[in-house]
Amino acid sequence: MLSIEFIITSLIVVLIPGTGVIYTISTGLFKGSRASIFAALGCTAGIIPSLGACVLGLAAIMHTSAVVFQLVKFAGVAYLLYLAWGMWKDTSALVIEAEGSRGNLWAISVKGFFINILNPKLSLFFLAFLPQFIPLDAAAPLINMLVLGSVFMGMTFLVFVIYGLLANSLSHYVVNSPKVIKYIQRSFAASFALLGAKLAFADR
Repeated sequence: MLSIEFIITSLIVVLIPGTGVIYTISTGLFKGSRASIFAALGCTAGIIPSLGACVLGLAAIMHTSAVVFQLVKFAGVAYLLYLAWGMWKDTSALVIEAEGSRGNLWAISVKGFFINILNPKLSLFFLAFLPQFIPLDAAAPLINMLVLGSVFMGMTFLVFVIYGLLANSLSHYVVNSPKVIKYIQRSFAASFALLGAKLAFADR
């Protein structure tokens, strides 16, 4: 069940930059190492509903129902554009922030959670991805899928934390240059907008 092929494939998928990676990197760069860990935690937790939907067969319903897919998709698009606009116009982020309070850290996690939960492609990814690694004669395929999904989530969290900590380690290179910070901030905003546009045109 847990094969080297699954580990390698999952690692490649997790390493590919997406909304979660960009969110975690931007958090590590502007809000600190602890905040980046909470961002990674939120993005990872956002996988749970998609994994549950896959296990329960709800992803199949989403795959066959154009209305459900479109509703979730455009909710995700709206949220990504909201994040892009907020980051673009937020001049208070032009200074690298100190480590946040516990309340702020949980708010960062919640944002990361919604980034993934509002991506319908994630549910469809699990529907297409996990069954390939479940033996046809498996005695408990649902348990196998939960195990593989948990391993995938663990890898996601670890890789995202590394991304966030690496970004934080580079923050001192830009802390004394407001122009550079503003450029990076708006680059992240543009990335969220582009990913939102990409999701808007995504097909099932």
